[in-house]
Amino acid sequence: MMTLNELCKHFKLLSDLQGLTKEEREFLLTFLTEEQRLREQKRREQLLRMSGIKRVKLLSGFDWAFNPKIPREKIMGFLSTEWLQKPVNLLLVGPSGVGKSHIASAFCYEAVLKGQQTVFMSLFDLTAKLSKAKSAYSLIDYYARLPVLCLDELGYVVPSREEADHLFQIISKRAEIGTTIVTTNLVPSQWGKIFDTVTASAILDRLSMNGTFITLEGRSYRKKKDPERSA
Repeated sequence: MMTLNELCKHFKLLSDLQGLTKEEREFLLTFLTEEQRLREQKRREQLLRMSGIKRVKLLSGFDWAFNPKIPREKIMGFLSTEWLQKPVNLLLVGPSGVGKSHIASAFCYEAVLKGQQTVFMSLFDLTAKLSKAKSAYSLIDYYARLPVLCLDELGYVVPSREEADHLFQIISKRAEIGTTIVTTNLVPSQWGKIFDTVTASAILDRLSMNGTFITLEGRSYRKKKDPERSA
């Protein structure tokens, strides 16, 4: 919790604190502390609305026991790093249904709680927005400057040459600016299936800078939720 002097500086109050009585100081501290809490809550709510997170997911709600092959220590270890203080990259690689999007979304929500502007979106949605944008450059610059950007489901859509170039520009510009999280069903050697060889190599090269690659294996959680369909 902030001290009274810190709160007064934050709210730019010019009153002479030394001239206040003990009761006045206590009242002011209580009032400003609550005001600060409400402001932070309002900012988090605004950041969540802007983030693209449709449903809040937490790591505490992840069923680690169902799939013991999921590298829990590596995932939680990354969470304990300075990933919100300095630009890093995280790639979650694995087949459909193993929890990549849940984990990535939980990371993005953690960033929102810490007051960081965050966007969570699929590669399909990103390419669609870029193709419809009046100024692709402005949109590229916007995504390039976000503190945290998560590109979900890379590998399910084959982008055009222009869309692939836009993606490279975003990732390249973000290298020294913000944290990038990518979920994909393709191991790096298979990225040539959706990008040309040169573009795939260039994107992977940028993501490898300060990058952590975590592979998720095991059973699909979707089959757990729908046993009749998986039978």
